[in-house]
Amino acid sequence: MDFEDALEDIASRIGDYGNTLDTEEATKNAIIMPFMSKVLGYDVFDPTQVTPEFTTDVGTKKGEKIDYAIRRNGEVQVLIECKRIDEPLSLNNASQLFRYFHVSSARIGVLTNGKTWEFFTDLDEPNKMDEKPFLLLDLTNIDPYILPELKKLTRESFDLDSVLTAAEELKYVSSIKKTLAALFEGPDDDFLRLIVAHVYEGSITARVRDFFHPLVGKATKQFLNDRVNARLKSALQDQAPAVGVVASSTDASPEETAPQSETTNQEKPGVITTEEELEGFQIVRAVAASEINWDRIFYRDAKSYFGILVDDNNRKPICRLHLDHKAKSIGLLDEDKTETRLPIEQIQDIYNYADEIREAARRYV
Repeated sequence: MDFEDALEDIASRIGDYGNTLDTEEATKNAIIMPFMSKVLGYDVFDPTQVTPEFTTDVGTKKGEKIDYAIRRNGEVQVLIECKRIDEPLSLNNASQLFRYFHVSSARIGVLTNGKTWEFFTDLDEPNKMDEKPFLLLDLTNIDPYILPELKKLTRESFDLDSVLTAAEELKYVSSIKKTLAALFEGPDDDFLRLIVAHVYEGSITARVRDFFHPLVGKATKQFLNDRVNARLKSALQDQAPAVGVVASSTDASPEETAPQSETTNQEKPGVITTEEELEGFQIVRAVAASEINWDRIFYRDAKSYFGILVDDNNRKPICRLHLDHKAKSIGLLDEDKTETRLPIEQIQDIYNYADEIREAARRYV
């Protein structure tokens, strides 16, 4: 099971029986330990990797325990404090994590109730855990932007230096996104004044503020929808001649070099190209066309993925779309053709990875 599939599996557990987890221990057994094992890749039964009930005496407090310590090369790197699944996470119930972080070698502290995972480090003051997390994972609403950083904490790809380097940016980007979301849902007075000042010349009285408040909220939501729809419409407008299409009934590896004859999916049993896949192809082609000619971009449909490539050559992949699964995703390939799958909820979410698509296309200029 790969990283994204493991996340989806744990998230489905929350939906299946999260409301039956009445205790902290039940939450640990059903959600938290499987997350450490399947998503992060640690053997929870190997004490050299995961130490449960980790004890570090702090000052006059003796024998206190924190739920889990993740070790690498004998050193504690991550401390995890657990709560019951329906218990809200706050600084008030993270006091042990704060104390243990200060006296241990860990650089990452995690507070979780299984559903929400808050990751802390010491950006503000060395060896003192920050009061705000730099990364927040909500398994009921996974943000695809944080997954590359979360993956750096897995046993296979552990890269603490890279995580810490990106932590400050992640912390503030997350806060800005939350602030923007809150402002779009319910504009505060400062945001309202900023917008109204550009469209209304009179004094912003209480009556004017009350008049514009619902209008600003409505306009911001319509603006976002219009931007998404405009980009999607532009990508779907096929004003150019049809692009050559090759379909394969078996998965084609990036190393394949033999040309395949042009054919249709109907002639290849087991492969059905969907409208959604074609929409995804048009979006990727529209994005990549800023780097290379549009007529160099082809697709090949396989049983397990929909590949988009350059020059009809499997050695020149741009990306792969995995749309035939419950959890849709886009597969981004690096220079070594190693694929990283990131979740998408709607086909237009492909635009979120425009920079990565352009970078892939530039390799074949």
